[in-house]
Amino acid sequence: MNKTIEYYNENADKFILGTLNVDMMTIQKKFISYIPKGGKVLDLGCGSGRDSLFFKELGYYVTAVDGSAEMCIQAEKNIGQPVINMTFDKLDYEAEFDGIWACASLLHVPSRDIKDVLIKIERALKTGGYFYFSVKYGDYEGEREERYYTDYTEQSVETLFTAVPSLQKVDMWLTDDARHERNDRWINCIWVKK
Repeated sequence: MNKTIEYYNENADKFILGTLNVDMMTIQKKFISYIPKGGKVLDLGCGSGRDSLFFKELGYYVTAVDGSAEMCIQAEKNIGQPVINMTFDKLDYEAEFDGIWACASLLHVPSRDIKDVLIKIERALKTGGYFYFSVKYGDYEGEREERYYTDYTEQSVETLFTAVPSLQKVDMWLTDDARHERNDRWINCIWVKK
């Protein structure tokens, strides 16, 4: 994981340039339709701050976090508010958020660690809160493009979530990469805490 964070620290400008203006509105609106107006949203692995800004401009109270210190500095400028420099394993909230958004961030968590992260996410959600995450579609785990990745299929996601039975699936769907020059497939999921 440290090598992945180092990559983002060293390549923050390039990464932000490639992701800041990517149109995620369809998925953002789908997620936010479940969250009460003015609710609290955690943007977990906020990257450029693109999604945090979208939610903030709609009147949601956003807490943005990222594991890369350099990414946090850049995201703060884009969002116009402080961004917390924190890795997933340090997540320590209790029934705080109406929604948690993890767009293309949990894919960097090794499979051996992901269940502990999901437990922390579940704990951070209020009862009735919603959790969105997206990961690359496939069955690869390891390093590519100087970062660590864990890819998932529908079945591996379903199996993963048996570790947190209070999170129940609302929806799961596949999309093409919103960056048209890329040909990755993504698996998107929304879960609710019962």
